[in-house]
This record gives sequence, C-alpha cells and structure tokens, in this order.
Amino acid sequence: MYLIVMLTLFMVHNSVAQEDYQKTVNILKEQKLSVTRQEKEALKFEIAAISKRLEKGEITQEAADTLKMEAAEKRALNIEDRIAIIDNKIALLERNNGEIKELDTLNYKFAFQIGFGDDDGDDAKLFGIRLNENQNRREPMYDRRTYSDLVVAVGLNNAIVEGQSLNDSPYKIGGSRFFEMGWQWRTRVFKNTNFLRFNYGFSFQFNGLKPKDNQYLVSLENGQSELQEFDYELDKSKFRMDNLVFPIHFEFGPSKLKTTDNTMRYSLKNQFRVGIGSYGGFNLGTRQKLKYNLDGDNVKDKLKRSYNTNDLIYGLSAYAGVDGVLFYVKYDLNPIFKDAVVEQRNISLGLRFDL
Repeated sequence: MYLIVMLTLFMVHNSVAQEDYQKTVNILKEQKLSVTRQEKEALKFEIAAISKRLEKGEITQEAADTLKMEAAEKRALNIEDRIAIIDNKIALLERNNGEIKELDTLNYKFAFQIGFGDDDGDDAKLFGIRLNENQNRREPMYDRRTYSDLVVAVGLNNAIVEGQSLNDSPYKIGGSRFFEMGWQWRTRVFKNTNFLRFNYGFSFQFNGLKPKDNQYLVSLENGQSELQEFDYELDKSKFRMDNLVFPIHFEFGPSKLKTTDNTMRYSLKNQFRVGIGSYGGFNLGTRQKLKYNLDGDNVKDKLKRSYNTNDLIYGLSAYAGVDGVLFYVKYDLNPIFKDAVVEQRNISLGLRFDL
C-alpha cells in the first residue's frame, strides 16, 4: 500500500509539472505574436512622423525614403532578435522537459560564473558574467492613452450681480479668493493623434467672498439672504462656499511623440494647450466668519448655516497655458442664493497647476 501511494503521488507530481511546463511554453509562444504587433505599430508611427517632416519641407523626398527604409530595417531586426530570444527560452525548456529551477513563468535567470578563491563572489565579479532577467515585472503598456494629474488652482473670486457690472460688486475684488484641488484623467480621443484630449475628474472648490462697507450676510425670515451693515466695526467679514464638482473638458494642443522598442508616449512638456468645458456638482456647506472688537475683547464668530444657497452647482470653465501652468477661469451658471430677488453668480479667475 505504501508503495502504491508513493507511486501515485509521483505520477501526480509529474503530471502537474508537465502542465506547468506546457503553460510556460504557451505563454512564450503568445509573446512571439505580440512582438511582431508591437514592432509594426512602432514602425507605423515612425513612418507617420517622417511623412510629417516631409510635408513641412524639413527634409527632401530622397531623405524621407532613406529614413523610412532605415526604420523598416531596424524594426525587422528587432522582430528577428526578440523572437530569437523567445525561441531560445522555449528550446531550453523543451530540452530539459521543463525541469529548470531557475526558469518558470514569472522568473527567468541565467547565471554563468567563473571564479576562484573566496566564496564571497569578488573573483566572480572580475572573471565572470551574470545575466538576470526578471519576468515578474509587468511588461510596459505599449500605447498608453490615458494619463492623470493632480490639479491645484488659486486666484481671485467674486460675484456678478444681475443688472450690474463686476465693478459694482458688493464684494471686495482683492480680498475675495478661491482655492481648488482635485484629480483629473486625460484620455486621447483619436487613436493616431494626440491633438484632442478628453479630460475628466473631480475637484473640491472653496469660493470665498468678502463684503464691502462693514457688511455681513443675513438670513431673513422670508427665506431670502442679503447683505446688511454690522452693528460694530468689522475687522474681517468673509463668506465661503465649499463645493464638490466633476469637471469635464475638451483639451486642444500639440504634443511630442516619444517611442522606444516597448513603449509609445505623448508628452505635453513645454507644449501650449487650451481646455474648454463645464462642471457640475454639489454644495457641501456654507459658512461665515466675522472678526470684531467688543468692549476691548477680540471676538471671532464662525457661523455655519445654509444661507439659502443652492444645493446644485454647475457652470462653465476654461484654461490655457504651457506645460502645467495655466490661466484659469470658471463661472457658475447657477445663482448663489435660491429664489433671490436679485441673482448673483460666482466667478473665479486665477492660475491652475497640473502636477
């Protein structure tokens, strides 16, 4: 019985090992197919870049034909060499029936050492060669269409009052500011060009307004909110709205194509770009801060109320600039206060940084 059990376990072990070995061979054969596809894609973009240079008059037709021929020869050699490497791996596996401890689906390692003397490996460093290839690393995505950025914006904030110009705003232009921070994704719209991109994400907006003439915001019994003069001399009067919004933009602008044997990337470094879009979201909260002196004591009031502000936020936004430094403007289409007799809409102007 003991002998039968041992023989059974041995046969099961060999069967599992054979399956693993065959799985490894199949993966390597699939890699051979992807090599040709990658190199052909890279050649296509190189040919397109050469054709653009020819259209712009940067090179002659003869030079363009020569560059195209050189690119085709390079890619053909790349295919030949990369497939030869994979064929050698397959041959090594088949010759040893998959029984190589250093070689499996995730880790491939050759070690050739010629050394003498101590066992610390110093002689091996002088007289030997060691080649390590770790296949556990993810193969880089050849064509990456989506990128992401941290978005930070800061600048001046104010409100446009219905029937009045911005100069007549009841809020201080220099003292009213906004801050925005969020995350965005940029996806290339067309497959073979990066001139148009679709940007989307989320942002937290903090829009501050500082009333003029010693005024502060008051909620009335009829549901209205209006500015009234404060009873004491105010050192500070500030009203702030905190929003969560989801911006979407169509972004236009050139980019630089960078290709290697394994990757193709579009870079916006030092490139001019313009974005036009909109946003929509929710009002997370409103608050008012008052600072004043009362009988020799410094008083700070922090009031968190709804002030009859709109719960839904939506508007238009645009930006333009070079690299990650952009001129930025946004305008709320929704009025700040619900059912207001005179509607006010928030407007912001500043700088945006895509990090």
